Amino acid sequence: MHLLVVEDDDIVRMLIVEVLDELGYAAIEADSAAAALKIIEDPTQPLALLMTDVGLPDLRGEELAAKARESRPNLPVLFASGYAESFNVPPGMHLIGKPFSIDQLRDKVLEILGPP
Repeated sequence: MHLLVVEDDDIVRMLIVEVLDELGYAAIEADSAAAALKIIEDPTQPLALLMTDVGLPDLRGEELAAKARESRPNLPVLFASGYAESFNVPPGMHLIGKPFSIDQLRDKVLEILGPP
């Protein structure tokens, strides 16, 4: 399963991708919403999940998710936010609060997708 990880902080993105790889998922990285949209809009790119930071520099995570759903209406979305308590999760989407542990990330992805 291919998971798209959108995070502008290089270290955080690298750690998330490493954890997902260790769990058996194939993680694809994007450091901005613009880079993510190029991947999302490529019909040859399989994607099982979009995991995005809420606070991206070029587009809010909710806006990225809405654009992603235009071309991939059934794509599951997982938001990561340091302000989880004040974030309103759009219907049919998921949230994990930052900072999160490896176990919390694993459990949340398994809850959404099941095992790889």
